[in-house]
Amino acid sequence: MRSDFDKLAGYDQIGRVLRQLISEGSLIKVGYGLYAKARLNRITGSPMLSAKGGFAQVAEEALSRLGVKWESSKSTAAYQAGSTQIPANAEVIVFERFNRKIGTDRFELKMVRA
Repeated sequence: MRSDFDKLAGYDQIGRVLRQLISEGSLIKVGYGLYAKARLNRITGSPMLSAKGGFAQVAEEALSRLGVKWESSKSTAAYQAGSTQIPANAEVIVFERFNRKIGTDRFELKMVRA
């Protein structure tokens, strides 16, 4: 989160450094004030999320860091319980009002209200 760096420098300086890290391919912006570590794809050479769980893991960690009450969707819970159907999109159930978009250029978190 951008707020993790508040004690190190001013708002503008932090923004410049984060933009530089994004242009270098070290970070990917996943939402307002939310960034994830990136690595270069061996095939395309473009940056991709370096989390083992991919975008779904990054999105779930972002929700937890923001203090949002959420749980896995039915399809994700069924897959984790042993179903062979792999969820096509990252989806969570949100128990409170939350309007931020979490996503990258290729993925977007779908939030369903409980």
